[in-house]
Amino acid sequence: MTTVQINLSDEQAASLEATAAVKGLTLVAYLQRIVEEDTRSDEFQRSRAAAARIREIQQRSKPDPEGRTVHDYINHGRP
Repeated sequence: MTTVQINLSDEQAASLEATAAVKGLTLVAYLQRIVEEDTRSDEFQRSRAAAARIREIQQRSKPDPEGRTVHDYINHGRP
């Protein structure tokens, strides 16, 4: 398990604690639930799939013979 420290204003912390209490949760349990819901979302899963596909493509790509980068090609001919 990883421990993460976040810095919140007193108002933000109080708001989160109040929301957690309304849901019958501790602040930690509430934040864990938010993270779990976010990582299960369709958007998150699509982003992970897209990143995996990009990594696959990058592994098959050969370096440009003239040493150009993607940025060089994008900016080619621009003033």
